[in-house]
Amino acid sequence: MNNVFVYCEIEGTTVADVSLELLTKGRKLANQLGCRLEAVVAGNGLDGIEKQVLPYGVDTLHVFDAPGLFPYTSLPHSSVLINLFKEEKPQICLMGATVIGRDLGPRVSSALTSGLTADCTSLEIGNHEDKKAGITYENLLYQIRPAFGGNIVATIINPEHRPQMATVREGVMKKEILDAGYKGEVVKHDVAKYVPVTDYVVKVIDRHVEQAKHNLKGAPIVVAGGYGVGSKENFNLLFDLAKELHAEVGASRAAVDAGFCDHDRQIGQTGLTVRPKLYIACGISGQIQHIAGMQDAGIIISINNDENAPINTIADYVINGTVEEVLPKMIKYYKQNTK
Repeated sequence: MNNVFVYCEIEGTTVADVSLELLTKGRKLANQLGCRLEAVVAGNGLDGIEKQVLPYGVDTLHVFDAPGLFPYTSLPHSSVLINLFKEEKPQICLMGATVIGRDLGPRVSSALTSGLTADCTSLEIGNHEDKKAGITYENLLYQIRPAFGGNIVATIINPEHRPQMATVREGVMKKEILDAGYKGEVVKHDVAKYVPVTDYVVKVIDRHVEQAKHNLKGAPIVVAGGYGVGSKENFNLLFDLAKELHAEVGASRAAVDAGFCDHDRQIGQTGLTVRPKLYIACGISGQIQHIAGMQDAGIIISINNDENAPINTIADYVINGTVEEVLPKMIKYYKQNTK
């Protein structure tokens, strides 16, 4: 009762990275609240799934294993969570802000009249004083996310209803195994008690999963460009440099909005969060929304013709100059020294 729950997304029999990241965060929240961390997995052929989940500090793993639960369809998974939560009454539920999470989260929160904050970039525990009502709420989940197009950061609370539900994008939280031998309880549920037969009305006949075009989130080196790159043609210099460094190319929102680069390469509060060993920022001014997505990089190099660009204050090295001047010299140097 009143524990922290994480819904674990499954692809085949593998738990998604975003779910493991949320288990890490969920463990920290549970420690602060003095409660247990529980996880839910629903799929088919899940024998041994606990080996992927328990090491993240999960005290109880709820397993729902039935042929109709994979591939994901809305109704059965919604029934699993709604009926389980009616029994267990969690105080917090976290899930990934993925295609599945964005479908499942609103269905569950609506059925339980609990509310949901989407695309959170931070989760914290704190108190809230309602001065008008003269009530102080303790140990609420602060659901923090960008609002108004990323121009402000909003802290959202849910004082009255439970569970407090939030979705979080992949890469925002850090994934860390707590203890490879962590001892948690595994509860295998009778799916038929939670999911009516009528929920299986939708059958997946064929399924095509398109692999990502790049691995920006896992790249050790990222070359990112901003509006200061100047044009889509100049962005080709970033791809040329990335090829020499075996790196991935990212972009700021301003560069994406200007059409210099594809949206799936956007880094920042409203894009991806990356933690490379080396981050080369080209023509990026360094607005707070972008910095939120790359500030944990090991080394940051800024290439900018504006000495007062905000990103220079967090950069380890600053090269003063335009992208057209600097990048061809870097590409030439690396070509000469990597033969």
